[in-house]
Amino acid sequence: MPKNILNRAHSRALTKQHKIAVAGVAALGTAAIALSAVPGHADTVTTGAPAATAQVATAQVASATALKNIKGTVTDQLATETVKLDTFAAQKKAADEAAAKQRAEAAAKKAAADAAAKKAAQDRAAKAVVSRSAQRIAMQPVAAKTYANNLDGWIRQALDIMKQHNIPGSYSGLHRNIMRESSGNPMAINNWDINAVNGIPSKGLLQVIQPTFNTYHVPGTSSNIYDPVANITAAANYAAHRYGSIDNVNSAY
Repeated sequence: MPKNILNRAHSRALTKQHKIAVAGVAALGTAAIALSAVPGHADTVTTGAPAATAQVATAQVASATALKNIKGTVTDQLATETVKLDTFAAQKKAADEAAAKQRAEAAAKKAAADAAAKKAAQDRAAKAVVSRSAQRIAMQPVAAKTYANNLDGWIRQALDIMKQHNIPGSYSGLHRNIMRESSGNPMAINNWDINAVNGIPSKGLLQVIQPTFNTYHVPGTSSNIYDPVANITAAANYAAHRYGSIDNVNSAY
């Protein structure tokens, strides 16, 4: 075959191969960009010119870079979501603790209020009991004070009556004058002194004449001059008006 004919045939074969290589590179680049998932370690068979091989390598690098970027983005998103979840968990824990604290404080306040109410009720009940007891005591009749039916009892009863009427005198003053005048005999009578001569003899424990007894008689006592208590109180009343007190009398009066 002539040489020029061989050159033309070889030229046509190269042109066809170049076209196939360029189309293959374009397809691979498109696939790498569209899918962004070409493995970096995959075996790649290239044919044709060095330019086509460089383009395939560039596509692989771009694909790996895109995949790395995607992984980094996913990792960042997961980290952000983890931080959000941790923050939410911390906020929920704080809210739960605050709610628990509020419930505890409310329970403590309620317990204190219940205790105060119970104590107040107990105090009211105690006061009511005391009040009822006081009312019962007030309603109970006071027993009359009793005195012995002897000189000591007569003097003590007379002193209580004298106190009610603000008549001064003491136990010793009354007892001393009674022993001197009648020796403690409530029925004693003097029939020999001037009063007896005049028809108004002295009578009773303190030897009181009837006119004096009538004038200084103490209300609430017997009108009988021989009654021991009536005789003592009338004589003490007379002595208080004339001498200041029966205690100041040391002789016939």
